[in-house]
Amino acid sequence: MAEPKKRLTSTRSGNRRSHLAKKAKTLTNCQKCQSPALAHRVCAECGYYKGDDVLQLERKEQEKKERQKAEEEKEKK
Repeated sequence: MAEPKKRLTSTRSGNRRSHLAKKAKTLTNCQKCQSPALAHRVCAECGYYKGDDVLQLERKEQEKKERQKAEEEKEKK
């Protein structure tokens, strides 16, 4: 196998690894409540993402499932 002719300098190795450093998360302000929120995530305060009430949609789906269960129980009786 081939062997390197010379040892890499620490500067060269450091330059190669320079992009591996951790970067700070960028925060944006929520459009609805203006609280700081992570980009491309649902706001933890109000539950909105891009103007849509995402958490409310989940609640509606849960209510729909509960109604379906109630109807099934009525049919069994």
